[in-house]
Amino acid sequence: MSNAKRIVVTGAGVISPVGNTVEDAWQGLLEGRNGIAPITRFDTTDARCHLAGQVRDFNIEDFLDAKAASRLDPYCHFAIGAAEQALKQADLGEETPPERIGVLVSSGIGGITTTCQQNSIMESKGMGRVSPLCVPMLISNMASGYLAIRHNLRGPNFALVSACATGLHSLGEASWVIRRGDADVMLAGGTETGVVPLGIAGFGSMRALSANPDPETASRPFDKNRDGFVPAEGAAVLVLESEEHARQRGATILGELAGYGATCDAYHITAPRPDGSGAAAAIAMALRHAELNPQDIGYVNAHGTSTPMNDSVETTALKLAFGEYARQLAISSVKALTGHMLGAAGAFESIACLQALRTGVLPPTAHYQTPDPECDLDYVPNIPREAKVDCALNLSMGFGGHNAAVVFRKY
Repeated sequence: MSNAKRIVVTGAGVISPVGNTVEDAWQGLLEGRNGIAPITRFDTTDARCHLAGQVRDFNIEDFLDAKAASRLDPYCHFAIGAAEQALKQADLGEETPPERIGVLVSSGIGGITTTCQQNSIMESKGMGRVSPLCVPMLISNMASGYLAIRHNLRGPNFALVSACATGLHSLGEASWVIRRGDADVMLAGGTETGVVPLGIAGFGSMRALSANPDPETASRPFDKNRDGFVPAEGAAVLVLESEEHARQRGATILGELAGYGATCDAYHITAPRPDGSGAAAAIAMALRHAELNPQDIGYVNAHGTSTPMNDSVETTALKLAFGEYARQLAISSVKALTGHMLGAAGAFESIACLQALRTGVLPPTAHYQTPDPECDLDYVPNIPREAKVDCALNLSMGFGGHNAAVVFRKY
């Protein structure tokens, strides 16, 4: 990269609809384990979408006592679970001063559960009955703030919001914190708990969600019959370090974050720029920073939301960024099995990229049945594929025109 410092990954953790560890979630993706099912937490009779990728078998009291847990929104609960795994794997020890370890764990929506609950209390019982913890529970930076408090991490600490690009932007921006010398280690990723009535109603009203009642076909990225995304929740957190710092302490390196690009379509509040130029520019920027050519990329983990517009525009963007080589690329979207984890998606899918590089197996695009003439690339349909890949690219696109691309390199 143009900046001399190389950034490596030394820890990873996930809480997701397909598994609550990296190993279990990865196996779920390869086995075709569908994390999408009917919503069980609330009545969806009047909703457009009745399905979601819900986290199962997660208990925050495995990490916090009930009183402490009640003071945090569920989006923070997921972040805690994923961060514990990542930090345990990284095994930082005590030689790194806490002032040299920062946190950038973000959420696209933040504490929407708290927002809805406390607004209901205010409407029914009056302003005086709103919890004094309402604001610290709902703000989107509290995952980063609480993780720092919990683990005594005193370096740069913030959160960012860029809708569905949030998780990937967080990894990319965290890498720059290290490159510019402000930290040696960053805990970075995304977390989301948007499967709440207001979230389902809002996305449903704008016709962004699938109306398909069948969990096996509702989320089918790049398929001709796709009709919208399936909402999901979860968290993914990575430990990023400078290569020098990781090697000095003898850490096991899982892969390298080699390049990062961020652009804006500057076109529409929800729709991507039709010519794909914004996303293509983010890819080009990530490749430039990684000092790689398009032909060096062997796998792309696509944003692949299963909405008609996203998947066709993303296909156009990949053709624009990679030229004729796009037809040789293996591309897949794991959202077919997880649903769309919103602000956590980019971080979760980055772990999928790292796992593909480490294992030599590419996760498939599940539920793919009918080819779409507008989506005519290789989407690794339905079955995992063995492939020795040295570099992978992860792409995210968010409402507001936000684009993020990150290149991972096998270490």
